[in-house]
Amino acid sequence: MSKNKLNLTLPSISADVNGPDVATPPNKTPAEPAVRAAVPGSYSEDVINKMKQMNLDDTTRRRMENFLMQKQRVGGCLQAEDFDKLGELGAGNGGVVIKVRHKPTGFIMARKLIHLEVKPAIKNQIMRELEVLNQCFSPQIVGFFGSFYSDGELSIGMEYMDGGSLDLVLKQIDRIPEKILAKITSEVLKGLSYLRELHQIIHRDVKPSNILINSHGEIKLCDFGVSGQLIDSMANSFVGTRSYMSPERLQGIHYSVQSDIWSLGLSLVEMALGLYPIPPPDYATLAHKFGTQFTENAPNRVASPLAKSPKSAGVGNGRQLAIFDLLEHIVNEPPPKLPQGLFSDDFVNFVDSCLKKNPEERADLKSLIVHPWILRAEQENVDIAGWICKTMNLTPTSATLKPK
Repeated sequence: MSKNKLNLTLPSISADVNGPDVATPPNKTPAEPAVRAAVPGSYSEDVINKMKQMNLDDTTRRRMENFLMQKQRVGGCLQAEDFDKLGELGAGNGGVVIKVRHKPTGFIMARKLIHLEVKPAIKNQIMRELEVLNQCFSPQIVGFFGSFYSDGELSIGMEYMDGGSLDLVLKQIDRIPEKILAKITSEVLKGLSYLRELHQIIHRDVKPSNILINSHGEIKLCDFGVSGQLIDSMANSFVGTRSYMSPERLQGIHYSVQSDIWSLGLSLVEMALGLYPIPPPDYATLAHKFGTQFTENAPNRVASPLAKSPKSAGVGNGRQLAIFDLLEHIVNEPPPKLPQGLFSDDFVNFVDSCLKKNPEERADLKSLIVHPWILRAEQENVDIAGWICKTMNLTPTSATLKPK
């Protein structure tokens, strides 16, 4: 952690998401019926029993059972020569993600590579800490197959989500519709609640690039922080000009799961507007993006208050702040808001309840799950699968992993 004259703390990258068990011996034999299958050291009968207790519809249950069968086929013991590279899926501060074929089984996976030069003792501790992911099994959490360390790189094999991450989706469309966002948020809240309640895990890195979607319409979280050592080892790799971290994290103050709520609220504003909302966009920018929908409903032609500052003049029209100016803005300026007249009152209220600078005033997971905006989304029939297939030019069946 490094500080500047503003007493802001540069946050470390969160731990990678999908990491796993390296102690599992290979097991390439055909799987038994999925609900009874278990690979020693990979997932336990307790996981199977918990899955049975989930209130899952038949389709979701079958997909989860199918993944367990695939996981058993893979066996949990991965190595570099097992993979054929099919293409690059994305890259960020934490590493690169590539699409691969697992040669022994023919399964398509996503492989994340994180450059990590650490002492053997630290490497072993990271691998042990990642083993908790063998017990993370939820419809809202991306599945993982195994991890290994080779030639200075940590590799993590995880479930391939053919729709990609929501930041990539945003590059294909101007913004994500509110009804779609409501369904996405409902699933994200379930995923965060699962991590918190069953594993005492704070995600630490909620943002559009860590929310994945596939052509079945499934929404899943990735890259949550389970390894403290991995977080510490990557602490100096923070670069870029955007941050989704809460004010208390940026100031180096003790933080809790409430920091994830801030990050979720900020992500929702970005996805709803189609642009990163810090600094807030001015009237002209919103008028250009939303047209008469905005100009006829906007209460007045008030530009962004940030435009009055010489340091940030013009940034509301697309210029980005320097990193320390951005962090200073998050800590010291009012939080982002959704513009009036463009979204439902419930959505605006939901976002406002997430973006309270004081974490004690911020809504918690339990209250957000029963928020009217979420309850209405649970009752509405929204075709997420059809929307993502149309947006990303996918076929409805392309997310299914099949062996050769």
